[in-house]
Amino acid sequence: MTPAARLILSASLFSLAPCASLAAQTPAPAALAQASAHDRLFELFKESDEASLKRNPLQALFRGDLRYADRLGDLFSDAHYQAEKAAAEHDLAALHTIPRDRLNATDKIAYDVFQYQTEDQLRGLQPDLLEISEALPMNHFFGIHTEYPTIAGGQGAAPFRTVQDYENNLKRNRDFAANVDEAIRQWKKGEAEGIVDTKLTVRNMIEQLDNQLKLKPEDSPYWGPIKAFPASIGPADRTRLTSEYRESLTSTVYPALQRMRDFLSQEYLAHAREGAGLMYMKGGDKYYRYLIESTTTEALAPAQVHQLGLNEVARITKEFEQVKRQVGFKGTLHQFFDYMRTSPKFQPKSKEELEQGFATVKRKVEAKVPLFFSRTPKAGLVIRSYPPYREKFEAGGSYEQGTPDGSRPGTFYFNAYNLPSRSTWEETTLFMHEGEPGHHFQISLAQENTALPAFMRFGGNTAYVEGWALYAESLGYPMGMYTDPYQRFGNLNDEMLRAMRLVVDTGIHSKGWTREQSIKYMLDNSGESVTDATAEVERYIAIPSQALAYKIGQLTISRLRDQAKAELGPKFDIRDYHAQVLDTGALPLPILEKKIDDWVAAKR
Repeated sequence: MTPAARLILSASLFSLAPCASLAAQTPAPAALAQASAHDRLFELFKESDEASLKRNPLQALFRGDLRYADRLGDLFSDAHYQAEKAAAEHDLAALHTIPRDRLNATDKIAYDVFQYQTEDQLRGLQPDLLEISEALPMNHFFGIHTEYPTIAGGQGAAPFRTVQDYENNLKRNRDFAANVDEAIRQWKKGEAEGIVDTKLTVRNMIEQLDNQLKLKPEDSPYWGPIKAFPASIGPADRTRLTSEYRESLTSTVYPALQRMRDFLSQEYLAHAREGAGLMYMKGGDKYYRYLIESTTTEALAPAQVHQLGLNEVARITKEFEQVKRQVGFKGTLHQFFDYMRTSPKFQPKSKEELEQGFATVKRKVEAKVPLFFSRTPKAGLVIRSYPPYREKFEAGGSYEQGTPDGSRPGTFYFNAYNLPSRSTWEETTLFMHEGEPGHHFQISLAQENTALPAFMRFGGNTAYVEGWALYAESLGYPMGMYTDPYQRFGNLNDEMLRAMRLVVDTGIHSKGWTREQSIKYMLDNSGESVTDATAEVERYIAIPSQALAYKIGQLTISRLRDQAKAELGPKFDIRDYHAQVLDTGALPLPILEKKIDDWVAAKR
């Protein structure tokens, strides 16, 4: 994963499909020139994507492309970053040989997105920024030590249907160990240069590793495929593969996890930094400014983001007061938060009850979808709880994409860790964000749209992706999903969470806020539990700027909708607006705004 992509889709006017009518006409010279520019542009997209898949086979695996399924690729080495930089420079130079003025409006969007993403990638690969990215290869929120068990255990992108699938996994195990060793080398290099992670993050990674290493191989997630052989694999192969898997785990995977654990605990932890924010790390201020722009796709200073967050917190606080009055709660807002956090009335009794609650929300949302969306994904959506080795360090929920052909459904993961800290009032808004019509709709519709070039089907930026998901939560009001004040509280609480992120993330990384100060701020201003607030703050410490994207993106998508509605009046249809936002993939916000402006002008 490149630095710019660290934190991992047709309406008539803007469809990226070639114009079918041209083939039935005698083309004029101008049309020939335009067709030539189009063909060259899409050939560049195709060549760039194919080269990227070869360099990054995990991308192919998550798409359901199994050509490189026997490898993980090189994730952390200097050679990996050099190859990414050379490819980006080549792609940008090739793009600039294509005359943009000869492209139609649709292709100009693709041109602009490709240029934006490639230039952003190159900024992150400049020596002073790359020096920091390389030195921080993993953390407790994003790391192959936690993601790989899902893949190797048969719960992720890798299939386990044939003998070849099982043998591919044995080969990936070797790549996993090699990547762990390369990450250790990068940590050591950063240590020598004074670029180190926080003690908090390192301790969390050590705990994650301990949670895996304490399990016997047969009890670990890695043993999942052996427990679930398909009928197509016969007894002889089962016996052989069982033996080979045990050998691979005991001689390759577990020793790699142990090497990582020993290095972090015995050497790196002593040199890790105390200060939570990037401001306490060499080059951290410049790096944080780059991350903000890369994440939000807007040139925003930390102080601007911080003030925007304070403004949003103040606005949402007033709405919390309205809910408190509506339910007749006697006491302060802070006492109301405590009540909502701790009342047994809102606590699920079991993981199964929590899962059933999400399933009920799913049925209700799907009944209302046709009124708001003209297209829905082919891929289904399943609901699962996080596995035990992940749940303590995860957020309340997350989404994992399915395959473009719909053969593997998308997955909504929910967190059942520390059940008394979970609340039924958050079920609706959380599902609408991670599932339908949030991430599942946006990501699935993009990757299923074969008219788009691959980089727009499968790529994207955090501000759009998370901004859409937060916007999707707000659709619960017109869809009739927030049927009582407590459900409204849940939605406001999640919106407040995203507003507080603007304050806390910038507070930590540009103002020197401590972990404890940040947790207190979140508890004072919302109904977040101590468990969730702690996980949130430790997330912002581990992956700076990523959490800023939600509110920045949502505010833009909501503003563009309101502007379009005001200008179009009775011509405005929410289904058409959603199609415009979703049908060309995850656009950088300035490009999305230009697209919507052009659409409104064409419909007037």
